[in-house]
Amino acid sequence: KGSKIQKLTENGVLHSDLKKIFNDYELYKHQDEAIKLGSEGKEFIVTSGTGSGKSLTYMATIFSHILNAGKTISNQTQAIIVYPMNALINSQNEEIKKYERNYLKSSLPKGVSYDEQNKVLDEQIKELKEIVGDIFPIKYGQYTGQENEETREGMRKNPPHILLTNYMMLELILTRGGKDVEIRNNILENIKYLVFDELHTYRGRQGSDVSILIRRIKANAKYKITCIGTSATMISSETATISEQKQEVAKIGSLIFGTDITENQIVNEFLIRSIGDSIQIFSESVTSAVTQKIDFTWSFAEFEKHHTANWLEENIALEIMEGTLVRRKPLTIHKISELLSEYCKINTEQCELHIIDLLEWANLLNSHID
Repeated sequence: KGSKIQKLTENGVLHSDLKKIFNDYELYKHQDEAIKLGSEGKEFIVTSGTGSGKSLTYMATIFSHILNAGKTISNQTQAIIVYPMNALINSQNEEIKKYERNYLKSSLPKGVSYDEQNKVLDEQIKELKEIVGDIFPIKYGQYTGQENEETREGMRKNPPHILLTNYMMLELILTRGGKDVEIRNNILENIKYLVFDELHTYRGRQGSDVSILIRRIKANAKYKITCIGTSATMISSETATISEQKQEVAKIGSLIFGTDITENQIVNEFLIRSIGDSIQIFSESVTSAVTQKIDFTWSFAEFEKHHTANWLEENIALEIMEGTLVRRKPLTIHKISELLSEYCKINTEQCELHIIDLLEWANLLNSHID
């Protein structure tokens, strides 16, 4: 675990209004480290797994910058966040709407509550604005090719602080004439942050195109641009140390962004065991677990004590490197079944069926978590 948002606002790392936006969210350690780098004006790359909150690191950094600048940057695009797929843009846009809702709810008069059940986000935001008589001070929008002309015209007249887009649309904004010239000029006159989400997807020819695009933006921008990247694990090596892996990510990031990113600006995830380490694993106990049929009604507490689940976490999912838990290289279910078969001396087919049942059980348990 890292700091709470409130602590970072009290220490001056983040703007005080961020606690209204993030509801005093308790950060993970990698989020804490990245946000502190961002608050110092440093570029950074976060490498961690899916669902680990990578986007919060750059959102908090950019939000804080916008709130600190206040009305001096009205209608000035400060940040462009580039995603490889429109589905990710749509999802992130919804997340920012939730942040907007949080901010507005924090302004409700004392004793006044708001019932958001059975209402879509846009409806909630509209009603909350009417109740509190306030607006979210951070303007955001997406430009992907999905929007109608009315929406695009609205962004031309009132440019957002944060623009969500994909790299092809960003390329078009920077090159084609017509009405996009207004957006292009606003970007180049004001941009301070350029973020690439899912950095590992930009490889080969596409990676070269993106690198050239970034250099063109930086060459024509009025201000120095801070580049930020997020990625799943970019380096898969069984021999490289953690430091060597960070150095390689820094090298790749520097090449893509056309900047000088150091090892200290690479933020890795910090892992803990998901089902604890209280169970000692023996081949006899795992063999017994494999031969016993899984009951899908068993509880999470029973899952935590299940010997196959513990064997999988210790031998397939995680390993200790330099005193730190790290992810192992992914394996197919069939390969995992072969390793389990070798360990407990049961045929591979039975092991594979058992693993599939175990994963189904885990999926059912996860579906019941709020």
